[in-house]
Amino acid sequence: MSYKAINAYQKDSLKQQLSGADPHKITLMLMAGALERLAYAKGCIDRKDLSGKSQYLSKATAIILNLRDTIDMDTNREFSENLYALYNYMLDQIGVSNMDNNSAPLDEVSALLSPIRDAWAAIPDAAKQDAFAQKQVTG
Repeated sequence: MSYKAINAYQKDSLKQQLSGADPHKITLMLMAGALERLAYAKGCIDRKDLSGKSQYLSKATAIILNLRDTIDMDTNREFSENLYALYNYMLDQIGVSNMDNNSAPLDEVSALLSPIRDAWAAIPDAAKQDAFAQKQVTG
């Protein structure tokens, strides 16, 4: 099977997943996508594939920017500010990795993002529904 066909299949699969996803699922997919792109970028650094490194770091950066910029700063202000700062630190580390062609900062970013993703995935359905209902009332 050609790469073009595989890419087309993956894009169709992603579109299908997004069409039925709630905001919680979309955030989870973004976190998983960022981790995947960080891993690909790390492989590119190890292989000295500068073009691939740039491509994957750019995509990971865009995802983390989106995660950062969609934080609800009105809910639990201290937590939100800390999470915002953590995402900024991750972005800084991605920049360091890009400039130095060093994959170690990417390991750190992955180690910081993975527990956030795991905690997000562990939120019980009832809590997600309560949060969504509350947001509808206050939003």
